Amino acid sequence: MQLPDFRLETHFSKWEFKAQFHLTASDAESLSLDELLAMGTEQQRSDFQAMWLGYTETWGAPDLREAIAAMYHDRSPDDVLCFAGASEGIFAANNVILDAESHAIVVTPNYQSHETLPAAICEVTGVPLDPDDDWSLDIDRVAAAIRPNTKLITINFPHNPTGAILSLDRYEALVELCRPRGIYILHDEIFNGLGPTGTQHLPWIADIYERGLSLNVTSKAFGLPGLRIGWITCQDHDVLDRMERFKHYLSICNSGPSERLAIIALENRDRILARNCSIIDENLPKWDAFFAQFPDLFDWSRPDGSCMAFPRYTGLGDVETFTENLVEQAGVLLLPSTIYRSSVGPSIDDRFRLGFGRSGLDEGLTAMTEHLMQSS
Repeated sequence: MQLPDFRLETHFSKWEFKAQFHLTASDAESLSLDELLAMGTEQQRSDFQAMWLGYTETWGAPDLREAIAAMYHDRSPDDVLCFAGASEGIFAANNVILDAESHAIVVTPNYQSHETLPAAICEVTGVPLDPDDDWSLDIDRVAAAIRPNTKLITINFPHNPTGAILSLDRYEALVELCRPRGIYILHDEIFNGLGPTGTQHLPWIADIYERGLSLNVTSKAFGLPGLRIGWITCQDHDVLDRMERFKHYLSICNSGPSERLAIIALENRDRILARNCSIIDENLPKWDAFFAQFPDLFDWSRPDGSCMAFPRYTGLGDVETFTENLVEQAGVLLLPSTIYRSSVGPSIDDRFRLGFGRSGLDEGLTAMTEHLMQSS
């Protein structure tokens, strides 16, 4: 398998730990180890300190899978397969479901591996989200893209990078489109639960569709990317079994300490999400005020959910030059929309991704404001 350069990760490899102000993060504010352990029981803290550092089960520890299954409405631990992060789950799902004779459909723009991995295996059709319809998905366009050999449709709501959430009626229509054809839906749900207080999230795909693969991870909504614990929940045990065997070629198993910590996080899910959503509630008005200062440079609208947005740059020059100057001259990191360019969807060359899920936004906004003032 020949894969192209992963543009987003290459960009982050260069700038994420070098830039002074990271204003494009897609994860919520992280907890410290002490903070997370304090949420556990005395027994959980003791077990963590005394744990044996051997291999763990390929499927994931039984009590971890039980804690994951409890997130869903009607799923059991047998419906859960754990991975070392969400990316491993994406890799396994595409390789198990698709073959050279298959066809896949992906929404665009999207996280790059959702396009490049199926494209390395079979033919792929992109269905663009419509910016003039609040980045929604046209189900009729999906229907028109389906072929007799279509095996997989990949979606992502709340959406990366726009933060859009598909309306429930369109979501249900997509399921009803796929059900009689036996098409799998891989739903990247890693931002589910994250957004301004009161955000209405979609039901888990694994709860409402027998061929729905619910991809999740502790990295984004929980703000715990250092744990590297992801999972896919699915009612189809045959596809889970095949992914488990495929995982033998990948990580084999997860980190034991991370599994213990992930259980604490999952059992305190409501508390952690409330904390992270409160940070979003605090930060969004700051972005509102920032964009109000520069109406001639940006076209801004709040996203539906997650902790990121995708505003349009309307100033002089292109968005790549704008973001490059910003990070090099002011130390402020943003993601230009060219990072999200697609070979199966339209090019978006006038937007950038920003984040608002982390604390400490003020200094970065001040640096960005001063840069724009000096450049005008």
